[in-house]
Amino acid sequence: MSDQHSHQSFETRAIHAGNTADPLTGAVVPPIYQVSTYKQDGVGGLRGGYEYSRSANPTRTALEENLAALEGGRRGLAFASGLAAEDCLLRALLAPGDHVVIPNDAYGGTFRLFAKVVQRWGVDFSVANTSDVDSVRDAVNDRTKLIWVETPSNPLLGITDIEAVAGVARQAGVKLVVDNTFASPYLQQPLALGADVVVHSLTKYMGGHSDVVGGALVTADETLGEELAYHQNAMGAVAGPFDSWIVLRGIKTLAVRMDRHSENATRIAEMLTQHPEVTRVLYPGLPEHPGHEVAAKQMRSFGGMISFRVRGGEEAAVEVCNRAQLFTLGESLGGVESLIEHPGRMTHASVAGSALEVPADLVRLSVGIENVDDLLADLRQALG
Repeated sequence: MSDQHSHQSFETRAIHAGNTADPLTGAVVPPIYQVSTYKQDGVGGLRGGYEYSRSANPTRTALEENLAALEGGRRGLAFASGLAAEDCLLRALLAPGDHVVIPNDAYGGTFRLFAKVVQRWGVDFSVANTSDVDSVRDAVNDRTKLIWVETPSNPLLGITDIEAVAGVARQAGVKLVVDNTFASPYLQQPLALGADVVVHSLTKYMGGHSDVVGGALVTADETLGEELAYHQNAMGAVAGPFDSWIVLRGIKTLAVRMDRHSENATRIAEMLTQHPEVTRVLYPGLPEHPGHEVAAKQMRSFGGMISFRVRGGEEAAVEVCNRAQLFTLGESLGGVESLIEHPGRMTHASVAGSALEVPADLVRLSVGIENVDDLLADLRQALG
């Protein structure tokens, strides 16, 4: 994060970091530099360091500066998707024979990347309950290079004490990676709590409008940032200029959106705890949630994601998803509109039969920013 923005509040950084006025016209929004290559003033005479848009593009630079500022990091990198960001990170930091500790609750695509891709080139992994610091410590061995954490986790909304696990990582001499997608940097700052790298699916809350796919890495370590940037360029799965511009636009309203997501989700979680067809509600804002105290310590508020289990098993859960009307049946999350899904058959089908398999009676909600009374009415009719 540049010194220019280090003293500013989050809401101000979200709007201004990386968003300098265009020097040619004074446009207050960074232009979309839809260009592949750049005129050089003589061989090697680059204007602003730009030579080819895989290596750098001014619109993407604006987004990357913004991301670093929001997470309190020194280097932000934007990718074509969240999984592209993860792939770059893993190939930059791991080699055959290395070992990673991954959580027992995580995005299905992340597990698929470890189990079906990374493991094939000789990187092993162990599964740990990252909500239990001793479980993480016990999973580390002399080949471990990374500890991977999602908090809140997907889809069971587990909470990991980032600061405590960072202590385990430091003691073991390994790096801690935190997927901050569910919280967003507005609600949670993993780098300040000791994480080495933050991962985002920019598709979700950062973009916020279900109209873009993107990913990001942010680190406070300049040397590590340079290494990741080298691999970003070498591997090439970069965010395009238009996608970068769309994410930048979404980020400007991140703070106000997250406040509304959290307010709506709290009301819905409270209603679900009282509903006779719901057997369990998973939301860290509820006092009975096992991670509530840790979440209250490290998060500004509790976010817009809720999962719940229904009476009647898998078919009943599927029917709840099918009967919802205002909640759109669909994958992904973090948009202004509310979504509902059945993780076991949709986003987490890839973890079936593994240690990360999710309950068949589970329903996941991405609570949007609509009027909460309308959302409550829709869920009540869907539950019957």
